[in-house]
Amino acid sequence: MPHTKQHARRLAMQLLYQIDQSGETDGEALLTGLDPEHDELRVRVRAVELALAAWQARGEADAKVTAIAPDWPTHRQPPVDRAILRLAYYEMVSGHAPPKVAINEAIDLAKRFGSDQSPPFINGVLDKLARGLGDVASPADGSQQAETP
Repeated sequence: MPHTKQHARRLAMQLLYQIDQSGETDGEALLTGLDPEHDELRVRVRAVELALAAWQARGEADAKVTAIAPDWPTHRQPPVDRAILRLAYYEMVSGHAPPKVAINEAIDLAKRFGSDQSPPFINGVLDKLARGLGDVASPADGSQQAETP
């Protein structure tokens, strides 16, 4: 169900933004803050799990991103971009999603929630990151790959 995964990913990115701004990492508190009318419980639970796991991996993600884009270290990135990069990084290294899928989904989130500069920045950083992880091709050609269940 890619649609459900996309909703969980969107919520996870929003939760990462929230965690980054508030410091709140209590899973129950985060879950309670999500709107039950728009997303099923399993989607909200998955989003909280995904966000907390990505938050735990943020140190490594931030270091890798800063190495790739030294002019834009984590503290200089817009919070939305930072959340998207942390989520995509976690998805790639954890095997939650194939790198191409994680990159394409991150670009979609950047188009929806970031600035005009967000999609190309996120695409460039994640493409280099994926190549370092051994991914073969870039999604820059606009192709979409189906997500594995």
